[in-house]
Amino acid sequence: MRVVLAEDGDLLRAGVLALLEAYDDIDVVATATSLPELVSAVDEHRPDVLLTDIRMPPDFTDEGIRAAGELRRTHPDIGVVALTQYSDVEYALDLVRDGSDGRGYLLKERVADVDELVAALRTVAGGGSVIDQIVVDALMATGTRRHDSLLDRLTPRELEVLAMVARGMTNAAIAAELVITDRAVEKHINSILTKLDLPSDAPVHRRVAATLVFLSEAGVGGGVAPRR
Repeated sequence: MRVVLAEDGDLLRAGVLALLEAYDDIDVVATATSLPELVSAVDEHRPDVLLTDIRMPPDFTDEGIRAAGELRRTHPDIGVVALTQYSDVEYALDLVRDGSDGRGYLLKERVADVDELVAALRTVAGGGSVIDQIVVDALMATGTRRHDSLLDRLTPRELEVLAMVARGMTNAAIAAELVITDRAVEKHINSILTKLDLPSDAPVHRRVAATLVFLSEAGVGGGVAPRR
């Protein structure tokens, strides 16, 4: 798996590089410390995955997210895992606005668990998605939702299943976590999608749309609604 690492912090970049180089199947083909360097490295090396900080030079705003959006258009086969020290759900929403396939969003503290980081890279390289569990759990913990939220239509169990979907868990993983059958998970998810008014012909995958509903409705201002 070929990886481009974009991180302006010298210590973190060196640390992540050392951790990833310990894996024989991972090749960090280039590093970058700014958005222009990131773009140049990706164009030159065409990695399987870009592992990038969200805030970096030149403006220290949302360079990583903007890069992910541009890559969706120019290099749709390249996965992106965005790292941030802020549990800002708006970034996660922006990252998956055009679909969550091949996209991941992790807090920087996850770097300490290199196996989890590598698992996220592999998932994203394979076209899957990862949204940091801490972000999802923070929303769940607040217990706040918009007035007349779509999430109020769900049972507690369905809300629990939806949170797991938002984390990027597969049906099998959800079944194992809840100690229920795969078929029971499928029934819960079908019920969730129906209650959230997500049509089968939605422009974005219904599972992705359900994740966007969860993130935008669970106490987050300025979120996006599912496309219909």
